[in-house]
Amino acid sequence: MCHKSDTNRRDFLKTCITGAAVLGVRGKMGLLEAAEQGVPGKSKVVIARDAMLRGTGTAVDSHRMLNLLDRTMQTLFDRDHPSDPWKRLVRPGETVGLKVNALGGRGLSSNVQLVDAICERLQQVGIRASDIIIWDRDSDELERVGFRVSTTGNRVQCLGTDRVDYEEELVTFGAVGSRLSRILTRRCDVLINVPVLKDHDGAGVTAALKNMYGVIHNPNKYHPNGCNPYIADVNMLPQIRTKMRLTICDATTACFEGGPGYKPQYSWKNNALIVSQDPVALDYTGWQIIERKRAEKGLKTLEVDGRMPHYIATAADAKHRLGTNDPKRITVVEV
Repeated sequence: MCHKSDTNRRDFLKTCITGAAVLGVRGKMGLLEAAEQGVPGKSKVVIARDAMLRGTGTAVDSHRMLNLLDRTMQTLFDRDHPSDPWKRLVRPGETVGLKVNALGGRGLSSNVQLVDAICERLQQVGIRASDIIIWDRDSDELERVGFRVSTTGNRVQCLGTDRVDYEEELVTFGAVGSRLSRILTRRCDVLINVPVLKDHDGAGVTAALKNMYGVIHNPNKYHPNGCNPYIADVNMLPQIRTKMRLTICDATTACFEGGPGYKPQYSWKNNALIVSQDPVALDYTGWQIIERKRAEKGLKTLEVDGRMPHYIATAADAKHRLGTNDPKRITVVEV
């Protein structure tokens, strides 16, 4: 991992060390956090469902979404009160970035009601509205899926990187060299990942780890070979890895074929959230959900289809250690 100059390298290393210290105190990821949750050596993934999330209609009910989020978070952190998990994640004075995914359009993007519920709980534990930033790569894409772009006032901020640009300097790890969004580098102390569970025509699966392609300036460069090892390498970039504290995967509508764009015939109302502090374990779990739906629909496995998500194993290997893909080391709790 390097920058272009010795001075920048020193600053970069200082960032890595500082970030690691922060993780040790507040943002423990994956296996470390799982051990604290009472399952030593295992990563915890929670899947919560609400069959009546949409009632008798097609729109998600905001009240039920808030309850679903609470149930998911309280189960993940083994806490009795809805605000308690958030107190473990953030502290007043921090700026929290919610990295959503608006690429799939209205049919298959991070749900506005889910993001609103996250913002509500963050504010209840002392995060100011203006210190919450909903963001993705493009402001127009955000507006098309129902978010209100806003960059001023005492309200929740919402914008795309197109409004602020990317850093000039490349940051590198492994096969990746990219410029990071200035929203991440200059505005966010904490990163909460809010992806969507989807099939992907190249990578096989897109959820937690691949959502970080929306943080870099050159994601199209990293799609060969099923995005492997590029997805894992992107997630090793220090300002992504050190600021990431949680993934809340929107699986209210999920996609089992033809992704990452929205194709109604290949999507289903799953009415679920998948939450973990281990993004590798979450992606492995999401992959199994997609495989089960493909089998139900009479489709080939992703491996037979030539799209097995090998990047998940890469993210877990000795070079990356971003989490675990070993089902024996993953505790999946369904509520």
